[in-house]
Amino acid sequence: MPPTPTPLPDLSGVSDWYRSEARDLPWRRPEFHEAYGAWGVLVSEFMLQQTPVARVIPHLEAWLKRWPTPTAMALATPAEVVTQWANLGYPRRALWLHGAAIAVAERHDGVVPRDVEALLALPGIGDYTARAVAVFAYGDHHAVVDTNTRRVLTRAVGGAAQPGSPSRRDLATMADALPAEPAESALFNAAMMELGAVVCTARSPRCEHCPIRRECRWLAAGRPAGEDTRRRQARYEGSDRQARGAVLRTLRDAAPAGVPQVSVIPDWPDPVQRDRAIDSLIADGLAEASDGFLSLPG
Repeated sequence: MPPTPTPLPDLSGVSDWYRSEARDLPWRRPEFHEAYGAWGVLVSEFMLQQTPVARVIPHLEAWLKRWPTPTAMALATPAEVVTQWANLGYPRRALWLHGAAIAVAERHDGVVPRDVEALLALPGIGDYTARAVAVFAYGDHHAVVDTNTRRVLTRAVGGAAQPGSPSRRDLATMADALPAEPAESALFNAAMMELGAVVCTARSPRCEHCPIRRECRWLAAGRPAGEDTRRRQARYEGSDRQARGAVLRTLRDAAPAGVPQVSVIPDWPDPVQRDRAIDSLIADGLAEASDGFLSLPG
């Protein structure tokens, strides 16, 4: 006989907390949705991947002012897209977003699809982004789990300090916790993310401010440390990422003409790393080399 599943703790307090404590972010405002709809949500989700909210906000506003619809962005060149991405980091996201815009314009008459499977078929969109658009743009009933949500679930439900590797179990747990009514489930999804972002943080959780502190199994167990298996990001200073960023800045400043390849960050302290950065940008489609010149993609 299979073991009886352990019932979930009551997490409903997260929604009440969110209604009064949620940060005022552009993509949460009614006027944002009225102006940009699902396209605005999709752009924001691309930009928020691995990038702090404070850095995203000015870029998002400028992006949507320039390209308020996927059809408008589909007409842009890759060089224009990479230039507009500026210093947001992980610039391949810009090309993926451009590819998604083209696909939406060509396959869906310029309207970001609602169906999760249709969203997953767009370039650069994974399970999280597809579900986030379906929930936050269209109000559909799906579990949405990001890093912050996983941490809240791990602590409140699992009683552990830090989540392990992502798994479908996270989605199943979140799905079990969702309210049945779609609007409430969308709010709950957003609330769990917000709680993990501002209260149930990775390094310094503020348990005294948590709306579910009485239900949290990790807190009840005395906040055991456990093993932190999170992957640490490599240092930026002196990294290949820094070299790639320096090359891209040079190309953006020189767009659209490009520059002689020998003149690209010629004083970089590690010439081998410089060349490796250039080669990787070309391989990723973020730069083009021709007749000794390097430029942004045409």
